[in-house]
Amino acid sequence: MTIEWRYTTRQDLGVLSLAGYLGAEATDRFAGAIGWALARGTGPVILDLTGLLGWSAGGQIAVAQAARRLGESGRRLELAAIPADGSLVPDATCPPVPVHCDLAAHGAHGAVKQWTTDDWPTPQATEEPALA
Repeated sequence: MTIEWRYTTRQDLGVLSLAGYLGAEATDRFAGAIGWALARGTGPVILDLTGLLGWSAGGQIAVAQAARRLGESGRRLELAAIPADGSLVPDATCPPVPVHCDLAAHGAHGAVKQWTTDDWPTPQATEEPALA
């Protein structure tokens, strides 16, 4: 199993939502999604893991690498709704990665543009929570 992703730009930030399983076989696709976010947005990238079924140790390492990659570009990575099967434990070379209980807790508002992979789940399956 691999991941599908959706990238949405919002005012002064981007939201990269994942669906599926972030395991070793999905890390290249995830790295590509981070590259997409770097090329098309500004500000922090909120990694919305609401639709993620789980992640392996390799997937968690890929997230830490993404935090470093974004940091090198002057942007930061923040997490929303980490999977229940583990938390991200970055090493000392990783910039701080704030964690929010869900996307609404982050306070991101209003979509500007959106891109998805071809097999992104239908909106009913991964509908974003209402943002206040």
